[in-house]
Amino acid sequence: MSDIRYERFGAVRLITIDRPQVMNSLDFAANDALVETWREFDADDDARVAVITGAGRDAFCAGADLKTYTMAYATTPAPEFVRRFTNGPGFGGITRGLEVHKPIVAAVNGYAMSGGLELALACDLRFCAPNAVFALQDVKWGFHACDGALVRLPWIVGLGHAMEMFLSGDRFDADWALRTGLVNRVIPAERLLEESLDYAAKLASRAPLAQRLGKEVMLRALGLTVEDGLRLESRSFHDLGQTLDLAEGTTAFREKRDAKFEGR
Repeated sequence: MSDIRYERFGAVRLITIDRPQVMNSLDFAANDALVETWREFDADDDARVAVITGAGRDAFCAGADLKTYTMAYATTPAPEFVRRFTNGPGFGGITRGLEVHKPIVAAVNGYAMSGGLELALACDLRFCAPNAVFALQDVKWGFHACDGALVRLPWIVGLGHAMEMFLSGDRFDADWALRTGLVNRVIPAERLLEESLDYAAKLASRAPLAQRLGKEVMLRALGLTVEDGLRLESRSFHDLGQTLDLAEGTTAFREKRDAKFEGR
């Protein structure tokens, strides 16, 4: 059985890290399988939204399986190790080097630690259970995050909260995560997956091309001046004007019915 499960719910895809015996941490094989799963999702025209979670209720993802990664540290010369782990997709695939412009929701059930937190940060929305725990523990072991946390975390929670989390290596609970904007919602554990899938289904009913282009604009504009960002937004809006989805959306509005988008 694969460590990564990929299930279909209409236009929604549920991706589950199925390694609860190690708190859903990723070894090299599981990491590679997750990368391929993202690629499958991205290439599937019938798949519009993804939800990613961890098996069980104790952990979303506790980061890298240190038994595997520590051995790699010990047996691989530093320059070779750096080349190996900074080229290609980052931890969990979407953290670095693999762009997926479809909406992605993280359903965080329990621990989201270090690389696991970075995986959640790379998603567009984060829902969590009350028992969720978030941490960047890297400074305790002599290194810092390398798969997006130092970049994305300040965007999401602000520089002060990001510095608090990074510099201390402390653990933070669901209440803190909601207060700082790290998560969008806190949902009772028994309903977390169901409500996350329901929300994803709602997202899947919206115009997929508009979502993808708009997501790309938001992310790319973060590194641009306001003027350049506005030009990017305007160009993207122009591109939408050539789509059948826009014609369907305006027609549905006039006819007072729900639009049926085809992603064309």
